[in-house]
Amino acid sequence: MDVNSGVRVPLIDEADAAGHLAELYERAKKVTSLDFVPDMFRLVSSRPALLETMLAGYDGVFNHGQLPRQTRELISAWTSKVNQCPYCVGTHNFFLQVFGGSEELAHAIEVADSPDDLPVDERTRVLLHLLTKLSRSAYKITDEDWQVALDAGWSADDLLEAFFCAALFNFITRLVDGLGLGTTVTRSRISQQELPGDSAPASTASAD
Repeated sequence: MDVNSGVRVPLIDEADAAGHLAELYERAKKVTSLDFVPDMFRLVSSRPALLETMLAGYDGVFNHGQLPRQTRELISAWTSKVNQCPYCVGTHNFFLQVFGGSEELAHAIEVADSPDDLPVDERTRVLLHLLTKLSRSAYKITDEDWQVALDAGWSADDLLEAFFCAALFNFITRLVDGLGLGTTVTRSRISQQELPGDSAPASTASAD
């Protein structure tokens, strides 16, 4: 099956990229530490200025943050689950496990309805509840919600970074889904990669 059938915009192949786009493709591989350009970036390959913006956001969140990378990947995977984007859930469950998250946690994200269903500590659960509210009804977040997260042990700077990460994935999931890429986990080439030290693809989730 052509995993890119149904995508609503052109995806320029790496072999066909030239000039500035070729440079951006090399940057995409560098910031993701992959040997191919993820299709999420290729969605905007016909508009290099937009790709530059996406790369800047991704690089800032994943390569220059202060929260543990595992936490940032958890936020990304969970926000993608809240937004029902299997492509992004598969992608960031892969990275979650690369950076120390358990297979149990990755599977729980695939099937959970609430942070209460995840095998995480109470401090993390408080954060994920707040970020769920950010994704579903950000205008309803109150000072009391913020204070609960502070009382759980998160600093204001931690929360700023967590909000930025979750907000980025609210943007990415809408782009991926709206343009027809995010319909199944199998569309994510990243999720089909073998985990370090493993012989099986990172995701065995169903494609429905």
